Amino acid sequence: MSTENQTRRRFADFIHLFKLAVTGAEKEFTTGSINRAIFLLSIPMILEMAMESLFAVVDIFFVSHLGIKAITTVGLTESVLSLVYTVAMGLSMAATAMVARRTGEKDHDAAGRAAVQSLYLGMAVSVLISIAGLIFAKKVLLLMGASQEVADYGYVYTEILMGGNIVIMLLFLINGIFRGAGDAALAMRSLWLANGLNIVLCPLLISGFGPLPALGLKGAAIATFIGRGTGVCYQIYHLLKGKGLVRIAKQHLKPAFNIIVSILKLGLGSTAQMLIASASWIFLVRIISYFGSDAVAGYTIAIRVVIFTILPAWGMSNAAAALVGQNLGAQQPERAEKSVWRAALFNVIFLGSLGLVFLVAAPVVIKLFTSEPAVVRYGVQCLRLMSLGYVFYAYGMVVTQSFNGAGDTRTPMLINLVALWLWQMPLAYVLAIWLNWGPLGVFWAIAVSESTMAVAAVLLFRKGTWKQVKI
Repeated sequence: MSTENQTRRRFADFIHLFKLAVTGAEKEFTTGSINRAIFLLSIPMILEMAMESLFAVVDIFFVSHLGIKAITTVGLTESVLSLVYTVAMGLSMAATAMVARRTGEKDHDAAGRAAVQSLYLGMAVSVLISIAGLIFAKKVLLLMGASQEVADYGYVYTEILMGGNIVIMLLFLINGIFRGAGDAALAMRSLWLANGLNIVLCPLLISGFGPLPALGLKGAAIATFIGRGTGVCYQIYHLLKGKGLVRIAKQHLKPAFNIIVSILKLGLGSTAQMLIASASWIFLVRIISYFGSDAVAGYTIAIRVVIFTILPAWGMSNAAAALVGQNLGAQQPERAEKSVWRAALFNVIFLGSLGLVFLVAAPVVIKLFTSEPAVVRYGVQCLRLMSLGYVFYAYGMVVTQSFNGAGDTRTPMLINLVALWLWQMPLAYVLAIWLNWGPLGVFWAIAVSESTMAVAAVLLFRKGTWKQVKI
């Protein structure tokens, strides 16, 4: 066969596999080629996370045109909302691990029961956060270091997003259920619908269009609520009426306290690791706010850009977690481990390449969002230092998620506790405040501590104790 024909055949094979991945036509991942399994699971997860990344960048792009007060409000609100994302992602990890294990055991009825119990937990937590957000929105911004002027300007944005956090909670939680069942394509479609609608509505509600009034920053919050709420409705339809491996039937609705306790144990570990990270993030934002709104705005823009690149890599990590859970359920621990190292290698290639791009093009990227010289300076510093650790992040993300996929949420929790609270937070304070490095000290602390955490995760994963976890 000629070289040209071989190239055409490989391209045709790639297109065929890509279509299988996006449509979700194949859901058996405990047999056959590991590379194929990673591809079929990770492509929809990468596309799912890419849309989340696109939303983060587009949202801050339109908000940035409202001025520094709006950017600062979004940055401070996002740092608090990270607590909501934390609980949602923590419960999502628990649901993914539980559903993946039951799916690997071919017990789809048990997977359905586990899905319902995880939803009960998510909704209970969401109600508590909503009450706090509706009552204390302005005080939250002030507590985070906002000036009275910024708090008076932006508290409605915080109020809407915290008060309506249930759509964020359920969107991520249900997608965790879908991923655990190996139905990554359905999770992808849910998020694409939610964020696609959000992206369309965001400029319309911020600036106004036709009969729609210009709502400013409030419009950005409403767009988020409508978009994510629509995505949740789509998810619930498929849980009740769809043809996926996980379907909720009437017999699953009865509370099963033994399952709730199991999910809660997993969820506490995964939520704790996320809370530890979120608390660290809030602490860092609080330090940066000490140096003024320009520093917070530059940090906010740079972090949104980082999210734009990191979230697709999380797609690869989530694929590894699902493969670990399903293969452990199928009594194939060695296949599970091999899947992790293969996924990590692919992630290194992806993130390492992007890190090089940002080292060179950071000023160009940040100037897409703002022309304020001080904001650009801080944003470029943050983006360049974060990109230095991309290769480390790539391994750390995959390995950490694989621990969670195996049901070992305690190990990554302890890693986060030591690396972030006992290392990153003190280092940031010493460099930024004591040594008077300013925000640059915080950026250095992030890059160093995240790289340290990745090395620790890899070393502990190689011990293999995660293979013995029972859930």
